[in-house]
Amino acid sequence: MGEVANRPIGDRLVDAAFALFAERGYEHTTVDDIAERAKVGRTTFFRYYRSKEDVIFPEHDVLIAAVRQRLETSTDSTAILAVTDAVRLVLLRYLEEGDRARLRYSLTSRVAALRDREIASAARYQRLFREFIAGWMGPANGAALRAELMAASVVAAHNYVLRRWLRGDSTEPLTEIDSAMAHVVSLFSAPVTGSTMNPDTTTVVVLRSGGGFEEIVQAIRNAISPD
Repeated sequence: MGEVANRPIGDRLVDAAFALFAERGYEHTTVDDIAERAKVGRTTFFRYYRSKEDVIFPEHDVLIAAVRQRLETSTDSTAILAVTDAVRLVLLRYLEEGDRARLRYSLTSRVAALRDREIASAARYQRLFREFIAGWMGPANGAALRAELMAASVVAAHNYVLRRWLRGDSTEPLTEIDSAMAHVVSLFSAPVTGSTMNPDTTTVVVLRSGGGFEEIVQAIRNAISPD
C-alpha cells in the first residue's frame, strides 16, 4: 500500500482507470471509482483530469505543441525533414508508453465514443501538418490541394505504423515510419513554385528495402534539393 501511495498521483490515476476499465468495463466505471482505487479524493482527480476520458489519452496538447515547435525550426530547404522528424516525435511518445498504449488501443477499439475522440485528435495533427505544408508550398496553383493530400498521407503513414506496433506486428516501428515517410515524400516531393504544375518535374525517392534512417534522410534531402 505504501508503494502505491508513493507513486506519482497522475500515474496512479491512469493505472487505476485502466485496471477498472478491464474489470468492469468503461461504461460502468466512474470518476469516483477511479479516485478510490488510486487512493485519492474526487477533488484531486479533477486537478489532474477533466473526465475519465482524459485519463485514457496521451497529452495531445503537449504533443501538438512539440510538433509545432519542431516544424517552426525548419527552413524551406528542410521543411519535409521537419515533418518526418515531427511524425517520429509523435510515434516515440506512444512507444515510450509501452503496454499502456496497447491497453488504450484495445479499449478504443471497443468503445465507439473513445474511438471518435481518437479520430478527432488525429484531425488536429492533420490540420497542423496541412497548415505547415501549405505555408511551405506557397500560393501556387494546386498547392492547397497538394498540402491537404500530403497532410492526410502523413497522418495515415503514422497511424499505419503505430497500429502495426500496437497489434504486435512490428518490432522495428521507427525503421518502418522512416520508410513510410519516404513513400509519402516520393509522392509529394516536388515543390510547387509556378502558377501551374508540370508533371514532368515530379521527383520520386527510390530506396532499397531495409535502408537505414541516414539513407532515408539523404534521399529526402536529394529529392527536395537535387542541386
